[in-house]
Amino acid sequence: MNKELRVFRVLAVALCVGLGDLAQAVTPQDLLKTYEAQSGKASSARGEQFFNAKHGKEWSCASCHENPPNHDTKHIVTGKVIKPLSPNANPVRFTDEAKAEKWFKRNCNDVLGRDCTAQEKADVLAWLISIK
Repeated sequence: MNKELRVFRVLAVALCVGLGDLAQAVTPQDLLKTYEAQSGKASSARGEQFFNAKHGKEWSCASCHENPPNHDTKHIVTGKVIKPLSPNANPVRFTDEAKAEKWFKRNCNDVLGRDCTAQEKADVLAWLISIK
């Protein structure tokens, strides 16, 4: 990658972190950096554990997305097809910050009964990025 492009990417990430919810992520890694800036270093191991655990409600993330979430699945109630969560299997995942936030909000409420914290989002996203 040439020097100008690297500088541009660094500035783009800084802009995403600086603008918070107003910025659109360019890559899943950019979004991860945004969450880490809000919460601290992400843990892929914690993300996998969080994804597979039930948190006081009937469902875990894996209830609908399965493990590993690198293939099409179906929602356990509606039967609607869910595209892979892993950005390596589905390159458009986590490239739109507003869309990612919408789905985190909806799914975290289904699984946890509350919004996910920035740390929980960072951990799950770090794990999803690692899945091939």
